[in-house]
Amino acid sequence: MKTTIQDKNKLVNSVFSKVHKNYDLMNDIMSLGIHRAWKEKFINWMNPQPNTKLIDVAAGTGDIAKLFFSKSNNSSSITCVEPNKEMMSQGKLKLKSYNSIEWICANAEKIPVRDNTFDYYSISFGIRNVTDINKTLREAFRVLKPGGRFMCLEFSKIDNEILNFLYHQYSKALPYIGKLIVGSEKPYSYLTQSIEDFYNQKELLKLMIKNGFTNVEFRNLSSGISAIHSGWKI
Repeated sequence: MKTTIQDKNKLVNSVFSKVHKNYDLMNDIMSLGIHRAWKEKFINWMNPQPNTKLIDVAAGTGDIAKLFFSKSNNSSSITCVEPNKEMMSQGKLKLKSYNSIEWICANAEKIPVRDNTFDYYSISFGIRNVTDINKTLREAFRVLKPGGRFMCLEFSKIDNEILNFLYHQYSKALPYIGKLIVGSEKPYSYLTQSIEDFYNQKELLKLMIKNGFTNVEFRNLSSGISAIHSGWKI
């Protein structure tokens, strides 16, 4: 098991090191161009309040942090956690004008922050890449304040047969598209396989409950191409 975890860490880190300069373009391709609309729905459901604290894990280039800051009337405190150094450098560059955003290079399973610190925890298109989802969820629970909210946006399982067929056909082409963008099929082969292997909506809800969250629910986006999961630390 230890070797498997180490191998996945190396693989995921390698994938994002290769795509970090084209990460936003990669999201456009993987989501058929609608990830920006999904992220707006994600933030709208989160409903950020002024003068609150967000921890955004697997922060990528900071899309969620930027939206959260805007929706909270530019008065929030945000900590972005990103395990890949190259990706984090892209995020810092993209959000260099946001002085209230702190960046930490760390894995989702072990975040160097105190217990009961944040009002919101978000993870967007990152939870399927962690090496231990139970540790990740326990860590999310730990860093949230009592009354804090966990929210996850992730590719999920499509509930429409025709759309599911079309999306799978499209997914088969992604590695070839990826080769044109980053010069390698491997990152996109991994990413499409990681979507295929990930939990369905109800399975992820059960894992959230197992790791302490209550009032859990999910909302499908685009017939389940992606889904938002929400839970509370009570």
